[in-house]
Amino acid sequence: MNDRLLDVWVYLSASPLAGLTLTLLAYQAGLWAFERCGRTPLVNPVLVAVVLIIAALKALGVDYKTYFDGAQFVHFLLGPATVALAVPLYNQFQQVRRSALAMLAALVAGSLTAAGSAVALGWLFGASERTLLSLAPKSVTSPIAMGIAEQLGGLPSLTAVFVMLTGIIGATLGGSVLTLIRVTDWRARGFGMGVAAHGIGTARALQVNETAGAFSGLAMGLNGLATAVLLPVLVRLLW
Repeated sequence: MNDRLLDVWVYLSASPLAGLTLTLLAYQAGLWAFERCGRTPLVNPVLVAVVLIIAALKALGVDYKTYFDGAQFVHFLLGPATVALAVPLYNQFQQVRRSALAMLAALVAGSLTAAGSAVALGWLFGASERTLLSLAPKSVTSPIAMGIAEQLGGLPSLTAVFVMLTGIIGATLGGSVLTLIRVTDWRARGFGMGVAAHGIGTARALQVNETAGAFSGLAMGLNGLATAVLLPVLVRLLW
């Protein structure tokens, strides 16, 4: 029996579907834990899934490249999922138009604060120049952030880690922080989540409120654009 199970595992581990199956099972486990814990943001499904996948890969001795050969099918769907954020945005278009000026001010302040605070903390802890440049775009969605980091002279792979951690922490604690400082307007809450925690924060905002999700998706896109334009200019002026 053990030999047969080993043969099955060898076959599955060589198949791209193994990574896809592991990803889907880990996320379903995360959703189950999320629902069982009363939908508390502290048990974020993405966070749970990441922990389970890392543990499984370590236990089975599977390298990341082999895993990603299958998981890339889910990665491909990030594009259509991002485009689908236009639906709640369209439904909230009138509110978006009325809030345009406030959003512009919040976007500039949020983008500068996200990059500036990350670089300042890294500098205080003695991070290298390349690490600081990799940290700066950490609140932007991964593809844009990695491109910015490469342009600035940072490490795109390190930036991807920072982006993922930022999104998970923002989605887990962002709502509690906004409640603590008494931000109650769903437009402001959503926009803040999108600027600070990009796609994962937007997914959390959509779970809570459609208006917050719409403003979060808009903020994620605008923050990517603003950071891509402003950050290289600021680095050249100040570095």
